[in-house]
Amino acid sequence: MKKAIALLLSMVLMAAALMGCSTAGQKAKDEKKSGTTEAEKKDGDKVYNIGIIQLVEHPALDAATEGFQAALKEKLGDKVKIDLQNAQGEETNCATIATKFVNDKVDLIMANATPALISSAAATADIPIVGTSVTDYVTTGTVKSNDAPGGNVTGTADLAPIDQQIELLQKLVPDAKKVGIVYCSSEANSVYQAEEAEKCLKKANLTVEVYTVADSNDIQPVVTKATEESDALYIPTDNTMASNIESVKNITVPAKVPVIAGEENMCAGGGLATLSISYYNIGYNAGIMAYEILKEGKNPAEMPIQYADEVTLKYNKEIASELKIKIPDGMVAIEKEEE
Repeated sequence: MKKAIALLLSMVLMAAALMGCSTAGQKAKDEKKSGTTEAEKKDGDKVYNIGIIQLVEHPALDAATEGFQAALKEKLGDKVKIDLQNAQGEETNCATIATKFVNDKVDLIMANATPALISSAAATADIPIVGTSVTDYVTTGTVKSNDAPGGNVTGTADLAPIDQQIELLQKLVPDAKKVGIVYCSSEANSVYQAEEAEKCLKKANLTVEVYTVADSNDIQPVVTKATEESDALYIPTDNTMASNIESVKNITVPAKVPVIAGEENMCAGGGLATLSISYYNIGYNAGIMAYEILKEGKNPAEMPIQYADEVTLKYNKEIASELKIKIPDGMVAIEKEEE
């Protein structure tokens, strides 16, 4: 009797197993016929969680964030959820926000500006990170090279050709003999630009003096000294200087010392001229890179850093008038936003 029961139980289990195999086989056939697997269906329903760390409120960084969000909304529609956090200019806040995103297990982090990128890379080696508004990624220590990043970080750069910036300075201020370079020493991207600018200026046989600020409290005394000792100033793309460009203007313009700025918004706030890139554009391109990582499975380690598609020679009409500097044909006046 016991043998009969055992035999019957064995037959029931075999039948169940065969039915399971048949069901799985039919499921696979149905998926093949429809061209959509369960994994693909699940991915199609997925809502991607993106964390954005923006260093500070500033027109250039705001435009980059806007472009990034526009690209993802265009590509993913309502399948993307964005948590935008502003660090209010504090690196410690960047680190706190990055840690929060890691704990929240976001699918990707967008880091807007160098301190945001460095903090994000320090917080995770696993979650993909796409940067923007970063001048040189290698200098930040977050990638091995700009052509082959090698880790979980890639993105778009805001570097305008520095040699052309210096050529612009010489064209607008041909009598300049001594040029001061002013930047914040704690910003790695500014250090890189300043070093490159110094090389270009020396190559042009101009005397160069470097002036650095540690934070916004140093702006007035340092810029005053630089203005007194220089015929012109070069201020690279720098978050600290950009946030205090009005103070720079109040010192340099009365002293009749022109400023070549690293980017358009700094120029609009108090500089004479610049080579302009579109921050919206580099932010948008960063969004496309994020989409390729999330939906197409691209590896950040193999995605080269991208640069601005084109640059435009722009000048501040008001400053040019006050300094009585003639602007060559072909340069574009910066349009002030209506208040």
